[in-house]
Amino acid sequence: MDGAGHRRHPGELESGVLTVLWAATGPMTPAEIQRALGAELARTTVNTILSRLHEKGMVERTRSGRAFAYAPAREARDAPGLAARRMRSELEKEQDREAVLARFVSGLSDEDEEHLRRLLGP
Repeated sequence: MDGAGHRRHPGELESGVLTVLWAATGPMTPAEIQRALGAELARTTVNTILSRLHEKGMVERTRSGRAFAYAPAREARDAPGLAARRMRSELEKEQDREAVLARFVSGLSDEDEEHLRRLLGP
């Protein structure tokens, strides 16, 4: 919940943390991220979010004194990279990958299907 007692949407905090990290010029500590978010979040909440993002491979961490500093993982350096990583992750969960890909492509708009055709080549 936020400071006003409203429940956040799933993934909202993770997205907020990633947005802060994408805008940063280098790794950030949890305290720096907490300040950058400008929200009334406990430091433990920020640490929990960062731990989850690290477990998912979305952020990298390095020692910074007694704490860690965090930066986006190579595959998640921006929103398109993160979306692609999530799509690959979902695809890897399925046994019938061909069926998943077929359903995905069948749901694309004509414009997105054309983009995909160009990306796949001749």
